[in-house]
Amino acid sequence: MATAERTDEAMLDWLNSPAVTVFGAPTSWAELLGFATGMLCVLLVVRQHVANWPVGILNVLLLMVVFWSAGLYADAGLQIVYVVLGGYGWWQWTRGTGRDGVTGVRTTTRVEWTGLATAGVVLTGLLWFFLDRFTGSTVPLPDAFTTALSLLATYGQARKLVESWWLWAAVDLVYIPLYGYKGLWLTAILYVGFLGLCGLGWRAWRADLRERSAGPGPVGATVTA
Repeated sequence: MATAERTDEAMLDWLNSPAVTVFGAPTSWAELLGFATGMLCVLLVVRQHVANWPVGILNVLLLMVVFWSAGLYADAGLQIVYVVLGGYGWWQWTRGTGRDGVTGVRTTTRVEWTGLATAGVVLTGLLWFFLDRFTGSTVPLPDAFTTALSLLATYGQARKLVESWWLWAAVDLVYIPLYGYKGLWLTAILYVGFLGLCGLGWRAWRADLRERSAGPGPVGATVTA
């Protein structure tokens, strides 16, 4: 048991140790590996490849270490929820509701938009109160807002709602200056890349949606399981 604990501590120490320097700030191995797995994950989401979920779970575990070390406690806690949502999304994408055996892309209904908006306001308010009163977060409101919106975007991604890309783009626009302010420059650059991939993802999913709406016929290569 003691050996396992020492191994875990050694791993955490290594993940938190400097790997490179970006804009004069040391960048840990956790942040560097989070950058690589994050980019791979979003590229797989754009292609609707189911492997994005296990890669994404690895990514959020790495980012949990990064965010906790930077004092972004809501973002660190959010990664635990992402692991659960990752399992849900993995199951949702492979349960075979589409005509080609994979859950298909669809648009968000009015009822879903109402539910998402309500959940977003409530989650942001609760998290803001918690972070402001009970943690040492230096940016409680942006931390709470991005946490809530990220949860909604991940839910939309799991359900293959094409508008989930809009939510991710909104999250990225807040995360980029926030991570720069916290000195996490490599992660800020990662989210600039994510913002560009949001545009590619939205176009790819819209194209697939139009193809599916056109009726039976050959399905393009945008869906890979």
